Formats: sequence, C-alpha cells, structure tokens
Amino acid sequence: MRKNTPYADLSPEAVLAAVESAGGATDGRVLALNSYENRVYQIGIEDGEPLVAKFYRPARWSDAAILEEHAFALELAALEIPVVAPLRIDGCTLHQYEGFRFALFPRRGGRWPELGRADDREWLGRFLGRIHRAGLAGRFAHRAPLRVEELGRRSRDFLLEGGWLPDYLQGKYADLTDALLEAVESRADGWAGARLGRIHGDCHRGNILWTDAGPHFVDLDDCTTGPAVQDLWMLLAGSAGEIETQLQDLLRGYEQFMPFDRGELALIEPLRALRMIHYTAWIARRWQDPAFPRAFPWFAEPRYWEEHYRALDEQLAAIVGNL
Repeated sequence: MRKNTPYADLSPEAVLAAVESAGGATDGRVLALNSYENRVYQIGIEDGEPLVAKFYRPARWSDAAILEEHAFALELAALEIPVVAPLRIDGCTLHQYEGFRFALFPRRGGRWPELGRADDREWLGRFLGRIHRAGLAGRFAHRAPLRVEELGRRSRDFLLEGGWLPDYLQGKYADLTDALLEAVESRADGWAGARLGRIHGDCHRGNILWTDAGPHFVDLDDCTTGPAVQDLWMLLAGSAGEIETQLQDLLRGYEQFMPFDRGELALIEPLRALRMIHYTAWIARRWQDPAFPRAFPWFAEPRYWEEHYRALDEQLAAIVGNL
C-alpha cells in the first residue's frame, strides 16, 4: 500500500470482502459516503438492514486510540444518548482485513440540522450537556488532548515549510500568524483554566443528523479531552445577534444537565483561529491522497491563499478587539 495513497487498494471488492470477514453476509451493494479523512461505505446486507463500514486512515490513530473512541461511543449509547456506536461482533469493535482497520455501524439516516428553532437548539444543548457529563466520568489514556501547539504552531509551520503559499505571501503570512498565535496563546494557554473532559471534539452540523425523533451524533473520530465550549462554538452561525441567541438557547438546554462556565466563551475566537489554520494544514497534509485535489480543487490556487490570509487578518482583529 503506497504511503501517500493509502486507500489505493481499497476496491469495492475489498470492501465487501472485509465486511464479510467480520461476519456480514453482503448482497454486493456498496455506496461510498461523504468522508475524506477515512473511507466510509454503506453496505447492503442479505435479508437485513444495510450497515456502514468505516475504514480508518492508516497510521493516523493507534489501535488503542480507536478502541477508546469506540468505548466512549458505547458508553454514551448505554446512557441512551443518541450517538451512533460501533457494533460488537464476537466481542470486538475493531477489525482488520489485508492491512485495513475498520468498524461496522448500524445505518442511521437523517437530515442536515437547520437549528432554526429555539426548541431544536435547546434539544441539542441537552444532549451535549449529557455527553459532557458522561465525559467527566472517565478519561482518555491514548487519545491526545486538544492542544494549542498542535492545532496552531505545528500546523502553521507545516504550511510555511511545505512551500504552500505563493512567494509574495510567504513572509507576510509568517508575520501575521506569529501575531495571531501570540494572541491566541496569551488567551488560551492551559485553556484559561477551563474544566477539561472527554468531548466530541469536532461537533459541527455535518456530524449531526436530525430526524423526527430528534438529533443524533455521528463520527467520534476526533473525540478528545478539551474544554466544553469546543463542542458548542462550531454550531453557531450568522450575525452577532443571531449567534448570541443561538448560544443562549444551546446553553439553556445544556445547563439542564451540566453547569457551564461563561468564562469559556472567551475561548471561542482563539478556537476559531486555531481551526482556520489547522483545517488548511489538514488539507495540505492530505494533498497526495487523490480524494483531496478532487474535493478541494481551489486549494492550490493563489486566490485561496489570499482569501485565507485576509480571513486570518480579520480573525486577529476579532481576538485583539475582544478584550
């Protein structure tokens, strides 16, 4: 298997063979689902409901870290928190086939969460409060915690050292990100004393599905140890007034199960800055995977980097102005 194209050998036939090696009687149907970091497929099962097979990106996580993800999901599901947890097959949740590690999940449909109603936001807040309450009852031993250094400095250095930016932006980007990360570090060092626990870690709307029965959470691939606000801020969108209303609705539900320290709100803009840098570095790190140039064709264009630079400049102003 080639290092830069880790899924080159993961053909539909290999996917079906892997699922069958774990005991699934497939009917030959394979539907690729939207995923870049891993590869995820809906698999038809003879005389049964389809399953979802998730093939983990090689070398990203240790087996122990993946098993902690699975254990956390199963712990939440046992508390009747709507999280899609992996299936246990012969007591195992993590399987291997020809060098690929994978897990099987029940298929759970749903729609994109609009979160346009206060009741829906409060409903989602209640579930997040329950997740974080459960998260404080244990800890991760093998999954890296959320770190400013990893999200910020290392991501920024990777972009500069890899020559991703146009020559005319290289020096300006280095100066801007120095100033931005200094501002972030001064405000988010040690997460400003926030209480840390196990969290979803990547709680944006794409990782939530909504049905008439309410929301359920998918993809705990990035679950980590961090401040509670990390699982709240990415759900907010719109004008300053709209964001304030959305946040209060989320917290109204959240605080039915968990107290929330309003001091954590000061971490939102630093966390946003870190995500902007880290997300860009994530694409760059995966660029040799053929799925990434297809999905992000604009990434290698100078215009993208000009817009990214302007967005970071505006983010610096937002952080410095939010004293």
